[in-house]
Amino acid sequence: MAIRLIVKNPDPVLREKAIEVTKFNRNLHKLLTDMAETMYDAHGVGLAAPQVGISKRVIVVDVGDDHGLIEMVNPVIVESEGEQLGPEGCLSIPNLNGDVRRAQRIKIKGLDRNGEPFELEATDFLARAFQHEVDHLNGVLFTDIADSIYDEETRPRHRGE
Repeated sequence: MAIRLIVKNPDPVLREKAIEVTKFNRNLHKLLTDMAETMYDAHGVGLAAPQVGISKRVIVVDVGDDHGLIEMVNPVIVESEGEQLGPEGCLSIPNLNGDVRRAQRIKIKGLDRNGEPFELEATDFLARAFQHEVDHLNGVLFTDIADSIYDEETRPRHRGE
């Protein structure tokens, strides 16, 4: 178990389409464990393998709800519906945030650390986190699709703030 260095934009690995995982072994288990530790250490809610410099289709997500830590290998979003617009940030793009349109509800399928298939339905923030991490596996950053991008100094303020 180790905390890994989080790759920052414009590192080219963040723009690659990550490679499908075919070997479910000790190395994959260590990667998943390290990714979760790295995500928690950085106070993130999701992390994709390219963000630690590894071009493999592996993500971890924990939005602090009842699901807890979700590890997913070779994730694919198989259904999506509705729309939500909300703020996003990224551990690979420090100090920037953006308002991003995402599906409100998704169904995602993938494999666990042992290669066993599973499927989840997610809504709201969890759906947003999965979509953000799957984008990373396809070389897409939130800044590519955001309606607006801002830092803490220029972020839009709402009445009462």
